[in-house]
Amino acid sequence: MHLARGFPSAILARDVIGAQCTPCFTVQFAMGRAKTCRSYPLRFTSLRKSTSGRLEPMKHVILTGATRGIGFGLAQSFLERGCAVAISGRDPASVGEALRRLKAQFPEAQVLGQACDVRQVGQIQALWDAAMQAWGTIDLWVNNAGISGADAMIWDLPLGAADDIIDTNLLGTIAACQIAVKGLLAQGHGAIYNMQGMGSDGRMHNGLALYGTSKYAISYFTRALAKELKDQPILIGSLQPGMVITDLLTEPYRDRPEEFERVKRIFNIIGERVETVTPWLAERMLANTRSGVAISFSSRWKLMWRFMTAPFVKRELFEDN
Repeated sequence: MHLARGFPSAILARDVIGAQCTPCFTVQFAMGRAKTCRSYPLRFTSLRKSTSGRLEPMKHVILTGATRGIGFGLAQSFLERGCAVAISGRDPASVGEALRRLKAQFPEAQVLGQACDVRQVGQIQALWDAAMQAWGTIDLWVNNAGISGADAMIWDLPLGAADDIIDTNLLGTIAACQIAVKGLLAQGHGAIYNMQGMGSDGRMHNGLALYGTSKYAISYFTRALAKELKDQPILIGSLQPGMVITDLLTEPYRDRPEEFERVKRIFNIIGERVETVTPWLAERMLANTRSGVAISFSSRWKLMWRFMTAPFVKRELFEDN
């Protein structure tokens, strides 16, 4: 935004909040006693109030896999920070319910919802097009859609079990990045963040070979994409939330309550609630200005400290179980 010296920016901010982007136009100011005028380009844009209370340009965010868990928590966190948000998910009914909840919680916010199965390239493109039609610009694209699949040894899985996991987690992320990169390059700015998970760092867990493989591949792909775009005006990053208590984590134990009771102790030590992690992630995505960053909530030191203090600090994350 270009302003003349002395222009009352506070008044401008007051009048622009909540406005949609409009074409650039020219405002003229008389310069001193002379009758000559000088033109200044002025572009109105929506503003948001940051957590520090400052007025900043509104960010427009697209989230895949955002009807529950971390994705829904990110939607809430971005809306709390004055962003416009578009959520998506495979099931239209789930998208509708999530959208209803968000609109009830944030009645004045700009929030959209659209069904999008990331295994279908056409649906990813439709999600982009819907957001662009509504807002005219997109600032952040977050690839969160993913499934864990069955928690079982690879030889116990049916042939073809990898298809859905790889198609959703890996190929869906790649396709979404292709579509988002093309759109962001065309508008000249933006950022893409890919969600990491168990296996991203190469660590392995019995029963999750396919899920871990998909996440390890996403980690490599994200770094490679950042390298390819290093001279372009687009930021590429990864999100590492750590172990978050969501359905993705607990669903594999639904029919194995005894095993769940055994692992629950570990989950209580190193796990986090969605409402703890997602505001932190959203804040750092909005503040980030560097490409190639890994925004990581957990650290080895934090995990070590949790285990060291576990005998003295009781954490219970499963009150409803």
